[in-house]
Amino acid sequence: MISVWLLNSLVVAIVVIIHYEFLYRLTVMLPKMNIKHRYRIVVGVFGALIAHSLEIWVFALAYFLMHRTDGWGELNGNFDGSIMDCVYFSFTVFSTVGFGDIEPTGELRYLTGIESLTGLVLITWTASFLFIEMQRNWSSRK
Repeated sequence: MISVWLLNSLVVAIVVIIHYEFLYRLTVMLPKMNIKHRYRIVVGVFGALIAHSLEIWVFALAYFLMHRTDGWGELNGNFDGSIMDCVYFSFTVFSTVGFGDIEPTGELRYLTGIESLTGLVLITWTASFLFIEMQRNWSSRK
């Protein structure tokens, strides 16, 4: 159980650091951009989407490696063991859309649960960041 906790903690730490770095760099970069304020928000949205996609790939890689390693559980159902199936599964879990065609068993279930919680927190963090950026840029028009 300690190995499950350590691996899950490592994956979560990596994605939180990735998210922090993306949002920090966007915070520094957006005000310096010499484009209309509304396009800065578009850049911020695309930056956030890139960050989320990268974070999803980190979870997908963890699923891929855990699925292929004995003792960690499996992903079953409409799943062929490919990295792309792991990415698809990770997208559905991270976004909290849910899953139905691929089902985790064993220790993989814990990573699935923590990914849902992490995705919810990071998506909310992104929404807060974009709201603040919109307020900053749109209130400066007055």
